[in-house]
Amino acid sequence: VAAVCTGVSQYGTSQSDIGRSPKIQNPEASTVVANQAYEISGIGPEDLDLVELQDTDSASEIIFYEELGLCKPGEGGRLLDEGRTEIGGDIPVSVSGGLLSKGEPTGASALGQVVEVTWHLRGEAGPRQVPGAKAGLCHVTGAGGNAAATILRK
Repeated sequence: VAAVCTGVSQYGTSQSDIGRSPKIQNPEASTVVANQAYEISGIGPEDLDLVELQDTDSASEIIFYEELGLCKPGEGGRLLDEGRTEIGGDIPVSVSGGLLSKGEPTGASALGQVVEVTWHLRGEAGPRQVPGAKAGLCHVTGAGGNAAATILRK
């Protein structure tokens, strides 16, 4: 375990109209905890071999690409379109099928992500295996603007 960070962002820019301002951009909880995890672990988004993220709807996956620093703001759709998030891409995302494929097991989401990334780091993920995986990020969010990021490394 290279890093585990949790946080709550009451006034993230996109979480409510309260946080919207033409002059101030408040970071989302996912961005804050991911940046903390990158700093603590010394592993940046460019060093990740896979990511399991909070993809409880189609839009969330693309939004979180950006909030987790996997691409620049506004480039999440392109990351997906170019196949960069598939197995064999430069940053495979939710190769387990993601939370949508599991029916979003509330409360068990984070643990399932940790197990999935661990299997990849051990080379035990079967047909989903990301070749040579050495570092992975697990990311969950919940009601009220809370988020957690866990980085595991081999």
